[in-house]
Amino acid sequence: MSTLSDLVTRHGALDPADVEWLHLLVGDWQVVSDLAFADLVLWLPTVDGEFMAVAQCRPSTGATVHYDDVVGSRPPEGQVSQLRRALEEQAPQRSREPRWFGSYAVREEAVPVVRGGRSIAVLARQTNLGGARTPSRLELNYVEAADDLIGMVARGEFPAPDAPTGPRRGAPRVGDGLVRLNAEGEVLYASPNALSCFHRLGVLGDLVGRSLIEVTADLIEQDATVDESMPLVLMGRAPWRVDVEARGVALSLRAVPLTERGQRTGAVLLCRDVSELRRRERELITKDATIREIHHRVKNNLQTVAALLRLQSRRMASPEARDALAEAMRRVATIALVHETLSQTLDESVPFDDLVGRSLRLAADVATAGAHVRTTVRGSFGAVPAEDATALALVLTELVTNAVEHGLAGRESGTVEIVVEREGHRLRVEVADDGVGVPEGKGAGTGLGTQIVSTLVRNELGGSIAWHAREGGGTCVVIEAQLRQGREAATVA
Repeated sequence: MSTLSDLVTRHGALDPADVEWLHLLVGDWQVVSDLAFADLVLWLPTVDGEFMAVAQCRPSTGATVHYDDVVGSRPPEGQVSQLRRALEEQAPQRSREPRWFGSYAVREEAVPVVRGGRSIAVLARQTNLGGARTPSRLELNYVEAADDLIGMVARGEFPAPDAPTGPRRGAPRVGDGLVRLNAEGEVLYASPNALSCFHRLGVLGDLVGRSLIEVTADLIEQDATVDESMPLVLMGRAPWRVDVEARGVALSLRAVPLTERGQRTGAVLLCRDVSELRRRERELITKDATIREIHHRVKNNLQTVAALLRLQSRRMASPEARDALAEAMRRVATIALVHETLSQTLDESVPFDDLVGRSLRLAADVATAGAHVRTTVRGSFGAVPAEDATALALVLTELVTNAVEHGLAGRESGTVEIVVEREGHRLRVEVADDGVGVPEGKGAGTGLGTQIVSTLVRNELGGSIAWHAREGGGTCVVIEAQLRQGREAATVA
């Protein structure tokens, strides 16, 4: 299905600011649809003088009119004149008689969408009368609030440009609870669900006739952290969202100010009990902090082990023993570096490009004896799962160390280049040096380091590794790996 922007670009003649206004309207019109118990269809005047549906919304509080999507279609012949009058006269047009859709009647209203004093589109409000009955007090208040918002659309006062654009977890909807406020922030009506929300917060008795900000302020503990925007939201003066917490209960509140020709006349306040959501969020935050602390402590322990190995190597008389301990110290330090990176991130993945730069510089500096070795990386590793990060870091450290110690031995300078190609969960890495290459008659992978590398690539990274002679001299090692999520997905499939 084409998006609103696609349809406007192909069939309309609106400037970018007008298109953004339509996006704001569509992003916020579910509230209007639910309050009105009506379907909403946004009709765009096209360059050929006709209309086209570019967006639609169905109510969650009542029966829908359009069981099939109408986006991209033209209006019925009997509706065109009503849409055109609304656009030209810049005033809502309501049908005197309902129109029949098969077995049920539909009441229709066409409302101009106004921005900057111009009609840029038409909003069709269509109410299914198939289940019509005597409306309750709740339904009457819903429809009155919807009429106020529809009037604001026709005057260019809705949507509010400064309303929050990003969806927030726990954002309330009409059915969660509704409070109508007057211009002074006093309650005119509170739905049963809204009353239940505030009663759980600690409010006693009815809300009608009381100032909502005064009622709520009395419940908040003096040492509690309070959002600075809370008074503006509870008085209906700003189209924002805020959380109010008291006695272990959290309410998410959203205000929709009502205006008439620039004068504030009241507000619709939506509320929802999000206590369980906030409790789970706090649990997740605590777990994240615990996991990061574990990684931090593991890193400290590994650094202690590396320091002990360094002390032990200084006491060894045998050069071979000192070299073996130095290699073990380097491998432990590499693992510690992975855990240090994990302790600084919120998820269980490692930004590997930062880590590999630090670990490769460390490996090259340790392996060289006064020579200048340059390490370069082309391409990006991206985020690597924590389960693969340790193995991949060890593999690259071993290969770079091997290239410096053996491929560039006896030289004053050299280059080790790493080329990365990543596509989804598949990873291809080349580690190449411009050294002497693999000696004739001696295959790669015979030393302890290369045996460790081969084992890690096959068993931990689920891939393969191969050594080749590099064109122009030197050695090139090619690693093909499948990162953890990709292997898990392949196993499930």
